[in-house]
Amino acid sequence: MHTGRRYRLAQTLHWSRRNLLLPMLWAALATALYDQVGLHWLALPWLPMSLVGVAVAFYLGFKNNASYGRLWEARKIWGAIVNASRSWAFSARDLVTDLHAPAPCDPQGLQGERETLVLRHVAWMDALRHQLRQIKSWEHQGEPYDTIRLRSGPPEYREDLAQQLERSLPGEEVRAVMAQLNPAAHLLANQSRHLGQLRARGLLDGFAHMELQKLLHELMAQQGKAERIKSFPFPRQYATVNTFFAWTFAALVPFGMLEEFAALGEGLAWLAVPFSALVSWVFLTTDQIGEWSENPFEGLANDVPISSMARGIERDVLQMIGRTELPPPRELDGMIQF
Repeated sequence: MHTGRRYRLAQTLHWSRRNLLLPMLWAALATALYDQVGLHWLALPWLPMSLVGVAVAFYLGFKNNASYGRLWEARKIWGAIVNASRSWAFSARDLVTDLHAPAPCDPQGLQGERETLVLRHVAWMDALRHQLRQIKSWEHQGEPYDTIRLRSGPPEYREDLAQQLERSLPGEEVRAVMAQLNPAAHLLANQSRHLGQLRARGLLDGFAHMELQKLLHELMAQQGKAERIKSFPFPRQYATVNTFFAWTFAALVPFGMLEEFAALGEGLAWLAVPFSALVSWVFLTTDQIGEWSENPFEGLANDVPISSMARGIERDVLQMIGRTELPPPRELDGMIQF
């Protein structure tokens, strides 16, 4: 995720260069046909052109608002995961006790149960972020994007999930979880089973058990919300037609400007080239911004930085159970610009 104050102009021109260069070449061709070949009938009146531009602008606004809504909802989901994760860690630390057990429990064994609950939660975050980074057919694909993901994008494209889970779980549980269709959901199910076992041993009273189960339900709900955004694309009819409209308007812009600039004097029709390119660049780049906001988990520069957020949560929860050796923080995901 880009977290600077803003994109630099050079960066913006680089990732939107197609939106500037293609309209400029098209406008140069249109102007040459008008000014050099004498095809003056190519000029279009500006009034109907402006009506088309207004319609496209309204449509772009709708698309970008909807795309931003998906991005912001994804960020709120992970904000809720941050809060629930911290609550899970200190609740596991403070509510798992032998106060109601038939016999006192070994302090080291009791601490081991607490750590198991927290470490399995870390494994759940690892599984969830890997699942959310799987590329869908409607997300950006192909060699340039794959290269970006591998070179400086999120770590999920360079990590092995099983190895990541083995940092927190015994090998037997890792193998059982990896055999499931949804490893993250099964890890939450394992947490629930573990809570039941602790309750049966008297290491959780009824109230503590209920509170921890509520947190599991909250985590499962947030996982489901994230999966909904990941698995259901921005409706293709809106994304497709909007792009068609924007490029159609960009193709018509120079023909609407030719007569306006030609009326200013001899040779000034060529001013239609830079001005057409500028107008087209604004519309096409606005459409591109909406397109890049549709899929907030696809592992590129404008995503929600779930990899670095998951590492921040991991450091927090491990510290809450007394760990002093913490994994290093991750840089924000997808910092490369293009």
